[in-house]
Amino acid sequence: MPDAPADTGSTARFFPVWSLVILALALSFLMGRYPAPYFTNPADLSGDGLLWRVLVNLRLPRLLSAFVLGMVLSASGMVFQMIFRNPLVDSGFLGVSSGAAFGASLAIVSLGGAVHVVQGSAAFFACLGLGASYFIARRIRFGGWVLRLVLSGIAVSAIYTSGTGALKYLADPIRQLPDITFWMLGGLWGITWVDMLHMLPVVVPSIILIYCMRWRLNLLSMRDETAFSLTARPGQERLILLLAAVVSTAVVVAKAGQISWVGLIVPHVSRRLFGSDAQLALPGALLIGGFFVLLCDDVARTVLTGEIPLGILTSFIGAALFLGLLMSQGIKTGKGT
Repeated sequence: MPDAPADTGSTARFFPVWSLVILALALSFLMGRYPAPYFTNPADLSGDGLLWRVLVNLRLPRLLSAFVLGMVLSASGMVFQMIFRNPLVDSGFLGVSSGAAFGASLAIVSLGGAVHVVQGSAAFFACLGLGASYFIARRIRFGGWVLRLVLSGIAVSAIYTSGTGALKYLADPIRQLPDITFWMLGGLWGITWVDMLHMLPVVVPSIILIYCMRWRLNLLSMRDETAFSLTARPGQERLILLLAAVVSTAVVVAKAGQISWVGLIVPHVSRRLFGSDAQLALPGALLIGGFFVLLCDDVARTVLTGEIPLGILTSFIGAALFLGLLMSQGIKTGKGT
């Protein structure tokens, strides 16, 4: 496998985004409703032991989890869109998110609800959902590949959603049903350092793998014959990237619930800013996705006394941005599309 081509000047192009990310992380650390609504005065940090415990034990793991969540969903969306040569797919359209939701709900209702069981069940059914969507799309006899994949993803998601609804009906209304309901709305209100430690062993290797193979996405977005002639091994490399994307998505979804539209809209924004080359578009999506979810979570936990579900905000803002892109200059896909 040849070495990745050098990318001169890319650091300077990402400097404004890095600056915004660092500023957002710093401000998010001081945003909240304790000890005063909306913003914590830095002068109050000295001598207040309770405030420091709130910041370090509650707020810091939450804002880091929000950033990691945005990175994973955005990177996975970029992988799906380029590998399937379809600009309209993300984990929500391919049965991945709905499969993870079904798996997590099944673990809560029938398997005891232990952390590792929920994550494992979510990952298994997420992979099963992606495989079923691809299998069905290959056997649909009408329409182009984009249409077939979208239709199969909708069907698989609907099946998983009906299964999740049945599990909600069977769940204990006192102990299990509230967990499933709040989980499906999406949110990070229960995230702790322990939850972060459960996610990182899966998320960090997956993100590193996707990042290191970002330059291969340009080849894998081409037809198999073309990719093979350019030294790629399309089947093996696509499988590796898809597994990394699906497993990492399932792990964060098992913790945060269903967070929609991030994996669909952020890759398009990144391609609009940095171009269609995945060597730049993928790192841009990682930073923009983390920044986007972090800001949405800041709004969710500070605007009202009662927290707004994160999934509602990401869906509303993401759909508005997507409509704006469609009505301006359209959307861009990868090089090989």
